[in-house]
Amino acid sequence: MIKRSSGVLMPVSSLPSPYGIGTLGQAAYDFIDFLSESGQSWWQILPLGPTGYGDSPYQSLSSFAGNPYLIDLDLLVNQGLLDPAAVSSVDWGSDPSRVDYAKLHENRLSVLKQAYEDGFQRNQSAFSSFRSANAEWLEDYALFAALKRHFGGASWLDWPEEGLRMHEEEACRQWRESHPEEIRLEEYLQFLFFSQLNDLRNYAHEHGIGIIGDLPFYSALDSCDVWAGPEYFQLDEDHIPTAGSGVPPDAFSDIGQYWGNPLYDWQKMKEDGYGWWIRRISGTSRWCDMIRLDHFRGFESFWSIPAGADGAGDGQWVKGPGMDLVHVLKDWFYPLQFIAEDLGYLTEDVQQLLSDSGLPGMKVLEFAFDSREAGNYLPHTYPSDCVCYTGTHDNIPLCGWKNDAASEDVAAAEKYLGLSEEEGFSWGMIRGGSGSVASLFVVQIQDLLELDGASRMNTPGISEGNWCWRMTPGQADGKLAERFALLTELYARSSPLWKERQVSVPSSEKKEA
Repeated sequence: MIKRSSGVLMPVSSLPSPYGIGTLGQAAYDFIDFLSESGQSWWQILPLGPTGYGDSPYQSLSSFAGNPYLIDLDLLVNQGLLDPAAVSSVDWGSDPSRVDYAKLHENRLSVLKQAYEDGFQRNQSAFSSFRSANAEWLEDYALFAALKRHFGGASWLDWPEEGLRMHEEEACRQWRESHPEEIRLEEYLQFLFFSQLNDLRNYAHEHGIGIIGDLPFYSALDSCDVWAGPEYFQLDEDHIPTAGSGVPPDAFSDIGQYWGNPLYDWQKMKEDGYGWWIRRISGTSRWCDMIRLDHFRGFESFWSIPAGADGAGDGQWVKGPGMDLVHVLKDWFYPLQFIAEDLGYLTEDVQQLLSDSGLPGMKVLEFAFDSREAGNYLPHTYPSDCVCYTGTHDNIPLCGWKNDAASEDVAAAEKYLGLSEEEGFSWGMIRGGSGSVASLFVVQIQDLLELDGASRMNTPGISEGNWCWRMTPGQADGKLAERFALLTELYARSSPLWKERQVSVPSSEKKEA
């Protein structure tokens, strides 16, 4: 069971930065300091994989690779791998509160390529060690990324050379031999990414902060996962999906959602002892201390939409691997902790799977007062072994919810939690979650900052304008940390390291501070 604690949900891409997107650099270290000062124990982030069409971290080009956009440029300058002028002269976008993915796509690689040209020989020993340790996934990914760039970013399904599209051994070997520089560039970018990520994680641990990672349930169709491992997915002989993922119509969508991810061939995965999943989670566990299992209900049953269907409503529920896979993951990765994202349409079978798994489920405060939501999310009904969120990346921030929700739903929240204008709607909800019996409480950074719907990270079912919000410099300041620390201490969620620091500082110094 997770020890009573709390943390903040903050995507790395949403950190402040002068270079168009949040990175693994100084702002990330500053955010860890903020968490430490406010008595927190956890930093929850979104998936860190390289993003493709739509910029969604849940539609990554690889389950194993890191997103080169998140490599910090200032760190590379400090290491002598980049000329400061080459970095500062680039147009990274004009709005510091939004990620301009078009600018990143246009300019980031040319800058990172300079770091490769200056650093490849200098880092040869460390790079060789990294390459050897990660060969199992790096070899295919570097080839995939280089080919995708070579073919103008086209999906692998549209590559003009059939042997490469079908991942034929001889065609791939020949391309590797004829394009070694393109492949080494991709490998080196992964070396830079994971070097920075490893240093950041060590800093977090030194400050008593654990990292909560996020594992998407599905792989993206246009990914190295599917291209290099077609046998694990429901594809025909030409590697075209025979069915896709999604969810049926519900109270939040009359037509349901068609995600388009290829479905797994669970029988094939079972035959090799779920080795694909073991390798996937092993990669994620290298840099985090707890993993949120996205779309947990898919382990029990998943919505299968046949290829060529008119819409998501034409799908059907199909049984998933259930405890067969859950047992493997818990046994293989003990004592790594997992969180089950058990939101959405929950049947008795899904609830039984959650109970059998012994994993903590999720409770979202916004859902507690949403009259459309069938689940029971009111704090007084929580089991202690659960994780309470003000909202997830798929939810509108609390102040936006107050503006958009039905008036009777807002009134129910105000009555239940005793909310007042003096405290603030968002902070009153935070108080309600922090004071609950949930062993772990996680608040969206937007809710701490009392931001409205314009700061929403993602709107499910809408493909454009998501994943762009960014915090601006100075928003997470010492005053905010102090207020959050007092609330965290009040409800006995303060990290042990924070408590030690309070004891070690004489009372006179505390008053002066």
